[in-house]
Amino acid sequence: MSTDHVPYVEHANLTVSNIDHSIAFLQTALPGFSVRHRGQSELYRWCHIGTEHTYLALQDVVNRDKIDRAPYLDSGINHIGLVTQDVDSVRQRLLAGGYQENDIETTHPWRKRCYFWDPNGIEWEFVEYLSDDPAQRNDYHL
Repeated sequence: MSTDHVPYVEHANLTVSNIDHSIAFLQTALPGFSVRHRGQSELYRWCHIGTEHTYLALQDVVNRDKIDRAPYLDSGINHIGLVTQDVDSVRQRLLAGGYQENDIETTHPWRKRCYFWDPNGIEWEFVEYLSDDPAQRNDYHL
């Protein structure tokens, strides 16, 4: 089967309380992410940040500055997972940048992960796969 026709996530769209904080967080974690475009609608600022193949669409909150959603309890995004080649470097850059790490257990023989909160209260998972074998990468029995 050709990989040209395998579905993948092109982008996710998130409303954040401060786009600039999200951009700084993402570029600290993943320096290869660039702002593809910024725009301004009648009500809010927006931007696309990522690579030439995949990105995150960010837009400002309209007339609100308080987050009133409980992650993992209410409807909405709980976290977003991004693959990286070096999760230890991501962790070091984010800790050095003063970002808060979630201390969730992440031990697994075929992947390394870390979870961080950005200044908008969004949790991000960064994962490094230690195997090319899909059975190992996607193992849920451990």
